[in-house]
Amino acid sequence: MTNTNVLTESTLKDTRESHVSEQKGRLTPIFHVDHLIKELKHYLPSQTPLKDFIHHNSLHAYQHQKFYTAIFNAANSFGYQVTLELKDFRKLFQIGRIKESVLDQQISKSKGTEELLNWKNKLLHTSYDENITPAIGQLRAIWKSIYKIDLDTLVQPMLFRILSSYLDQGISSWKFPHTEGGFLNSLRQLEMNSYASIFKTKRARQLLLRSNVSLADLLKLLVGKTSHFEQYVFDQQFSHRGWSGMVATIEAQPNTLLDTRIISLHDFIFFELLLEIDALEYQFGNKWTAILDTIYVETKNVLEPVQKSELNEVLSIWQNAFEWSYYDEVLAGMTNLSKEQNELEKKSFQAIFCIDERECSIRRHLEKVDVNCETLGSPGFFGVEFYYQAQGAKFYEKLCPAPVTPKYLIKEFDAKSERKHELLYSPKSFALFPGFISAFAFGFLSAIRLVQTLIRPKMSPAISNAFAHMDNHSELSIENKHSSDTENGLQIGFTIDEMAVRVEGFLRSIGLTKNFSPIIYLVAHGSSSANNPHHGAHDCGACSGRPGSVNAKVFAFMANHPKVREILQSKGIIIPVKTQFVGALHDTAADEIQFYAVNSLHEKNAKLHTGFVTIFEKALDINAKERSRRFASIATKNNLKSVRKAIKDRSVSMFEPRPELGHGTNTLCIVGSRTLTKGLFLDRRAFLNSYDYRSDLDGKILTGVMKPLGPVCGGINLEYYFSRVDNYKLGAGTKLPHNVIGLIGVANSCDGDLRPGLPLQMIEVHDPVRLMIVVEHFPEVVLSTIQSVPEMYEWFINEWVHLVAIHPETNKFYYFNDGVFSEYLPLTKNTSSVKDFNSLIESAKEMETNYIADATLENLPVSLLNDK
Repeated sequence: MTNTNVLTESTLKDTRESHVSEQKGRLTPIFHVDHLIKELKHYLPSQTPLKDFIHHNSLHAYQHQKFYTAIFNAANSFGYQVTLELKDFRKLFQIGRIKESVLDQQISKSKGTEELLNWKNKLLHTSYDENITPAIGQLRAIWKSIYKIDLDTLVQPMLFRILSSYLDQGISSWKFPHTEGGFLNSLRQLEMNSYASIFKTKRARQLLLRSNVSLADLLKLLVGKTSHFEQYVFDQQFSHRGWSGMVATIEAQPNTLLDTRIISLHDFIFFELLLEIDALEYQFGNKWTAILDTIYVETKNVLEPVQKSELNEVLSIWQNAFEWSYYDEVLAGMTNLSKEQNELEKKSFQAIFCIDERECSIRRHLEKVDVNCETLGSPGFFGVEFYYQAQGAKFYEKLCPAPVTPKYLIKEFDAKSERKHELLYSPKSFALFPGFISAFAFGFLSAIRLVQTLIRPKMSPAISNAFAHMDNHSELSIENKHSSDTENGLQIGFTIDEMAVRVEGFLRSIGLTKNFSPIIYLVAHGSSSANNPHHGAHDCGACSGRPGSVNAKVFAFMANHPKVREILQSKGIIIPVKTQFVGALHDTAADEIQFYAVNSLHEKNAKLHTGFVTIFEKALDINAKERSRRFASIATKNNLKSVRKAIKDRSVSMFEPRPELGHGTNTLCIVGSRTLTKGLFLDRRAFLNSYDYRSDLDGKILTGVMKPLGPVCGGINLEYYFSRVDNYKLGAGTKLPHNVIGLIGVANSCDGDLRPGLPLQMIEVHDPVRLMIVVEHFPEVVLSTIQSVPEMYEWFINEWVHLVAIHPETNKFYYFNDGVFSEYLPLTKNTSSVKDFNSLIESAKEMETNYIADATLENLPVSLLNDK
């Protein structure tokens, strides 16, 4: 952002505006609106509407910089809190969560061993001023200091109400008129065809209706000096960064709205400037001038880099020590695992889960209940990318990672049940006479239902039900038999060759090319919850924030197809005739599972499946018990069935702000064989991606495996990180006062700014540490892999995530830093051994509590499980 232009005359253009002035015979540089809008879009939040809630790096605009340089620049510019406070770090040190040996190591690494005592004293005892005075907001604050007027209070309520009405996706019973021509055109039509006006003064109304008025003309009226135009607009837009970011996102991705609207950030700023002119005109008549016409102001450039301070260095060392206190423990635990774990000769069944860290525990429990089963992990869209249209649905849903644009459409048909609707939420209640009648007819019923929901919660059509995404017994248009089978430019289904390519690619990516069991389950995941606007953040990120049940069923169909298997056999992947794939969905909130198309199983496999269902149920019981330790409202020591019922009730309770804790506590991503972590208690903190280096010595498959890990797993980790350290500015605050605005976002009250990021109830147990990715392969192959894709390399070279390679022959660890891998020797020598898993979980609630009431427990240490 530049501050070098002076305005004396304007040239009006539709798509590009520039201002020049002549001062003592010389021409000053020009002001470009295009440049301003581009800069704004780069730094504003990029959260999409709630239906497509995709986790991402909250400070994505700074990702080209080193992590610590980036976060402190962001703090300087926008006032963000970017690490824990000093008192929090010191408390973590006192209770042993930050280990003294690791702290000493980090100080010595950063400052040298000769400075250890000096800097240790600074970290533990020196007082620092931690208050942040951001560059943003300085210019517009002049309105308050000079004119004694708060433009935010006068303008934003009207601005937000009009914008939410225009973008509304179904909450309003009346549709905003004249939306076809775009936001400003719609407002102009309203002004010309209405008896009342949006504005209080004629001047603002006339400026709206004049087609030759530019953004720069309005800024000239409000600011005066061109040199401060950009500063002023940055101040203005970041006073409501949630709405501004949403507008910019919708402009760039209009398909994020089901009921599309044409809007641009330019038009949004234009309208807000008009409202500000209107407010000033109404308050002062013609007795006001541009804020810089009569005074000289020297403001701080919003985007100017900050010089690293001693406080920044102290916080950086503390952050590194906090992170490595955990990483070192994990690596030590992996070192202490038995190296004699052999591959199972005969596997009872195989289950492929999403890499989601919430599936880490259910995999562990399955392996405990049935020691002969094998579990694997892969991104939960299972390598099949498409849009999905449920039977009777009007719109398509994207079921693949956000950056992917599918060319295929899967349609549901022959559903055996109709989607139910909640009678109490009928739109007819908004009409005059039906509303009058329904108030009397359903008033008492709704009161009774409220009490029932409180005492005995149960699933209803008003609740987000993970299993309702697809009918359990419906059919899907998976196979494309005619090239003419298309719809809206999308091919309906996949051809045999296209199926074979995806099945082969998926199986090779997870190293499953031989030793197939009779039944292979593809276990997708989703999350059921009531009264939870952010439920999409609990569903599968690899499926664009939706359950992955359709993907599991589609892949199972492809892998079972005889012609697909013929092609796979010609490529060296021989799947036995007796082997069948079965799709499934795990509800991570209710801890329930549903299987698909089991009626197609052979007689022998059908009998096996009946027994395996019992094994899954036992594992789910134990999984519910493990999860219950974090919920104060559940007695963990109760019997398994009682605990699991309490978990299920929690997922459908309208009064429960924490149906589950989502990705809270995510810290690790392991890429390699299960032997790296099998038998290690990682407390549901690890993304587990199966991979066999032996079948990919040159790393070609590894590139495809690692490329999405930064945006997906790193994006999840960093959104939790920043929402945890600054839940007010980078998070959504507590969800208790949230209102859903237009079905696109949440705000505190109907007049508040949209809240990007995650609510308090999702992040309160989260340790704000960066993700560590551990890859089983030769360090030189891993280095070559990450350097092959610049956007992937950026995540590692700039330290937004950590990277460790495990040498597959020596089992030594190599840490990536400053472009090279160096051997890392864990400081921790011994890892605790747990003989009784139940006692570990039950005693956890007696340990020291965490910060917030219902999420009571801190993370448990890495342990070896010896309770078989």
